[in-house]
Amino acid sequence: MKRLLASLFLFGWLVSAGAANPVVEMRTSEGPVMVELFADKAPKSVANFIEYVKSGHFNGTIFHRVIDGFMVQGGGFDAAMRQKPTRAPIENEAKNGLRNEAGTLAMARTADPHSASAQFFVNLVDNRFLDYPSRDGWGYAVFGKVTEGFDVVQKIGRLPTHTVNGMQNVPEQPVMIESIRIVDAVPAKSTQQ
Repeated sequence: MKRLLASLFLFGWLVSAGAANPVVEMRTSEGPVMVELFADKAPKSVANFIEYVKSGHFNGTIFHRVIDGFMVQGGGFDAAMRQKPTRAPIENEAKNGLRNEAGTLAMARTADPHSASAQFFVNLVDNRFLDYPSRDGWGYAVFGKVTEGFDVVQKIGRLPTHTVNGMQNVPEQPVMIESIRIVDAVPAKSTQQ
């Protein structure tokens, strides 16, 4: 909890100082993907994601749900389809004005709007029905966007899938998230509108 509060303070200070949004490199078994994280628009979601990055949580996880023409989801399971433990869920920030457009990252959650923890997804197409206010009145909080390597994400989206232990749309060959690390920052004003 102290680490999350410290991260929120840091991101709040960065945003108020007009500083930059963090950029992370996601190394996958299909290739690298660069992502700008919108700390200026989704500070809690970004702080949460950064804490998982710093702890190494994502290293060795897989994209466990892949639906071509929709999205690819990862960050919660290892290659044996064992769910990794997570910290407490975070508040839903879908009211931040960002849209679930092709290439954006959003927090995955259950039917409970405030249940997002470590899992995230990358939209393969514009999924406006996931924007605030969605059918459940909340939506799915966008917190970043792929800036390089969207072709890698699209390739993952086209992989053949099957059902494993009752979970549908699991790639037949595991797609690993080998690592995610903070690499740079860009001016906060570049955030999509």
